Amino acid sequence: MSATAIPLGDGRVTTTSPQQGYVYSCTSQFRGGGARHSGPWIDTAAGTYSSVAKVQVAGANPWPSASHSFTVSGANRILATDDLPTGATTGNFPISPGDPAYQYDTNPNSVRAQSFTWTVPAEPSAATTPQCLGLGPIGVSEDGVLFFDALDDAGRDAGAHEVQDSCAGHPQRQGTYHYHTYSPCLATAASAQPGSSTLVGYAADGYGMYVERDSHGDLPTDADLDACHGRTSSVTWDGKQVVMYHYDITTEYPYTLGCYHGTPVNTHQAAPSGP
Repeated sequence: MSATAIPLGDGRVTTTSPQQGYVYSCTSQFRGGGARHSGPWIDTAAGTYSSVAKVQVAGANPWPSASHSFTVSGANRILATDDLPTGATTGNFPISPGDPAYQYDTNPNSVRAQSFTWTVPAEPSAATTPQCLGLGPIGVSEDGVLFFDALDDAGRDAGAHEVQDSCAGHPQRQGTYHYHTYSPCLATAASAQPGSSTLVGYAADGYGMYVERDSHGDLPTDADLDACHGRTSSVTWDGKQVVMYHYDITTEYPYTLGCYHGTPVNTHQAAPSGP
């Protein structure tokens, strides 16, 4: 799929039942926030956008104190993070009026350290029926940053409309930095080799989130995946090659998860730290 003509995901939201290529959302009551103006990288007539032409928030701020850990204890996997990126940077937030990104997105929020600890099953299993995605965190990446679903505050395609930094991240009201799409700053962990499969995060139901490439080096599309944006295939899980269900990261909306295949934990957070 060309990065210059990614299908726009606007309107592809359901609250009744999962659908392939949609976000199965727990709510339709969106707040109407997000980017203030659509950027010229969006071709409304064609129903596509260009991630190459999309403006990025300026800045590259390191977080040397960033901390996260993923450990297995008995039947559980403990996912703990301060939500700051390890080995990556964040842009200058709040977005400065002098930043070209400001004319499209005036994000006034600052990046703040958080305290998240989720206890998920080490060997996840399918729920009786797929579960909807709530507002806020749906998973955590290998660099410690949270994943949110593909929707912005107005229920639109966040990957197309909202302006992020060079790592495809930005903060929300409480300062929680997050990705809606695959972050290029995870590319150092994810192999670009044809036929490769790399774990890049965990969803809140315990299932792995992978970057998988076919024999041509291409990522899967929605047509290759189920309604939750996942499939069953051979992957490396806790150091072993196993055939199991997992989610696939794609360049196509909904990017990460369409719904939960398993039963998610409550992704509550402790109070933000810092000024």
